[in-house]
Amino acid sequence: MRFRNLDLNLLAALDKLIRLRSVSRAAEELSITQSAMSNALNRLRQYFDDPLLVQVGRQMELTPRAEALAGPVRDILVRIEAAVTAPPDFDPATSARQVGLMVSDFTLHTLMPPFVRRVARAAPTVQLDIKPQQSYPGQQLERGEADLLVAPAVFCSPDHPSELLFTDPFVCVVDAHSDAAGRGMLSEAEFLAADFVAMKPPQAGENQAGENYAKRALRTLGIEVRTPVTCFSFAALPDLVQGTDRIALVQARLARRWLKMGGIAILDAPVPIAPMEQCVQWHRMRSHDAALDWLRAQLIAAVDDI
Repeated sequence: MRFRNLDLNLLAALDKLIRLRSVSRAAEELSITQSAMSNALNRLRQYFDDPLLVQVGRQMELTPRAEALAGPVRDILVRIEAAVTAPPDFDPATSARQVGLMVSDFTLHTLMPPFVRRVARAAPTVQLDIKPQQSYPGQQLERGEADLLVAPAVFCSPDHPSELLFTDPFVCVVDAHSDAAGRGMLSEAEFLAADFVAMKPPQAGENQAGENYAKRALRTLGIEVRTPVTCFSFAALPDLVQGTDRIALVQARLARRWLKMGGIAILDAPVPIAPMEQCVQWHRMRSHDAALDWLRAQLIAAVDDI
């Protein structure tokens, strides 16, 4: 099918080439040969009278024309996908729909377990593809790389609808045998003078390392703390705090899970940190997707089980 002499089948190839900047990887994702993808790129170059991708050193870089095409092409494909993959009726008990969720490490350890259990009981053949949250999660949602994004409100895109799931205050996690745990409190002076252990999200594909939400929240208060130890997963923090005078500043729901394992204590933060607002967001073109409506309802219900 053609539109203004453009073979519309080439749009999928153009989208992959722009996002992956690699002929071989684009061919692999579309399950075609590398020569077929090279041919598609040549046809696109002829149509747009532009090289689109150029070799710079060992990498392929986008031309300004390709940069300008990236957003509109992705939007067209997301619209098409939303129209053809979302049937008007959704039966959880029989559907084999695959749904991608982009979540943070915090969400993976707190909300996902009760959510997955709910879906397993009511929709045993629905497939959940849980993906790691990236530095700019709104962009991944825009590109259609995930159907649902679960993230703090500050990371959600203003261009798409979202819904608040819960708020979660920050607390201090310390060694159960520390002086602060014995007193049952931390003073503001102790907090500001302490060393911290923090989860630092790994680099996420946008040439920028992820930022710990707690560190971001402290910065809004004008507070910078020392973090001599960082790691890539929340799951390791309680073990890294034990046997030290260091503090892990985390969301209360996560800290309560650790408390059951022993060895730590939970103390109130002595500075006025705003609670995290955790939201679920979806592409505006998916607002009438019955499957996503149902899954959002399961996320909301799962909050009570954290």
